[in-house]
Amino acid sequence: MAQADTRLVDAVWQDEILPRLTEYIRIPAKSPHFDERWADNGHIDEAVELARQWCEGQPIDGITVDVVRLEGRTPVLLIEIPGTGPGEVLLYGHLDKQPEMTGWDPDKGPWTPVMADGRLYGRGGADDGYAVFASLTAVRALRELGAEHPRCVVLIETCEESGSYDLPPYIDALADRIGNPALVICLDSGCGNYDQLWLTTSLRGVAAGDLSVEILTEGVHSGDASGVVPSSFRIARRLLDRIEDPATGAVRLEALQADVPEERRRQAGEAAAVLGDGIYRKFPFVDGAGPMATDPVELVVNRTWRAALSVTGADGLPPLAAAGNVLRPGTTLRLSMRLPPTTDADAATRSLTAELERDPPYGAKVSFRPAQASGGWSAPALAPWLSEAVDRASRAHFGQPAVAMGEGGTIPFMGMLGARFPSAQFLITGVLGPHSNAHGPNEFLHVATAKRLTACVSDVLAAAARAA
Repeated sequence: MAQADTRLVDAVWQDEILPRLTEYIRIPAKSPHFDERWADNGHIDEAVELARQWCEGQPIDGITVDVVRLEGRTPVLLIEIPGTGPGEVLLYGHLDKQPEMTGWDPDKGPWTPVMADGRLYGRGGADDGYAVFASLTAVRALRELGAEHPRCVVLIETCEESGSYDLPPYIDALADRIGNPALVICLDSGCGNYDQLWLTTSLRGVAAGDLSVEILTEGVHSGDASGVVPSSFRIARRLLDRIEDPATGAVRLEALQADVPEERRRQAGEAAAVLGDGIYRKFPFVDGAGPMATDPVELVVNRTWRAALSVTGADGLPPLAAAGNVLRPGTTLRLSMRLPPTTDADAATRSLTAELERDPPYGAKVSFRPAQASGGWSAPALAPWLSEAVDRASRAHFGQPAVAMGEGGTIPFMGMLGARFPSAQFLITGVLGPHSNAHGPNEFLHVATAKRLTACVSDVLAAAARAA
């Protein structure tokens, strides 16, 4: 029974992957949603070229590496590796990044790679620039052992952080080359700790957009107008209260609800037993602050199967240094509504729009402009061979059993692949664990976990060939 050569995996990571990831972090390859001039700026192309060169240099017989470009769309990197055994597997990752974000430590920054305490800091290393390097290293480890593995197709996109809107045309255009995978491996997810292999069993969807409230055509003196003209901010608060209980954070709209399957509740209980209060202690609360609840099971369910609202941006609010005594003409808030995995994102967006725009208080001009609607995903039941393989790999390389838990984020690709390959098995996992802070300041890659995860993927590929 093949088990990855961890010495080879460690050596490739130290000698080849970490130097390339360090270069990759320096590239501000922001997703097209955050860089409208991405094509002119060339950062995404630079990141793809860095990965392409490394992939082409790998000592894997028969490998083909192509950069595929459809007109007007971000490129994808497509790597095909012929199998030494039966079966087909699709491995997925992305190279586009979230924007800079403020709050980085003085010695760190989004485009400034820093290695400290076994962590590689910088934007995109863990989310998830490492994926293409780990995928090929997992195959290479099996080739070095002379072990069988299925045909492997590695698909790396550059639009994921924008909702993967460029990806469906590529899936169609590359259908013959992708084939009909029996297993899909995605390395863009999270882990509850750095002590074992974590399987993502579900992903929430998202409905995002801008709520705009206008009450005046221009700002006026607050001493003259307050008490006569309602504040646009207060009107926005009233509108938000329609969709969210301000005391509990519970989302009120029926269209944004979903029943939690019993299997997912069981998995939430098992994950909570492993994590304990670590489920919330990983977050950087200010002194004296705490979570919305203290029951770990409820918190796991909250972040994986319940809708939740965040206000992620605002316009119409001047910075404090420029904030005079003016009753502002309007307020615009960027809303991000996380959705249960099985909720229809388009229906949820329609419900949000209707509820926010109906009967505007004081006759204000109110509009909700949808910006993103991505459905969630719930994994099919694990086949016995895959369940055994992931647990065996976790015990071999982490020394602990594997754990299954949903994730609160969105990977649009999973819903697409689930619909296209309904009989496929899915291994969704990743290295985004406690404090790794994807999308925020001080994002880091936990290097030891990435090495162990690479070895686990190698073992699962060998098991996939045996199962096929």
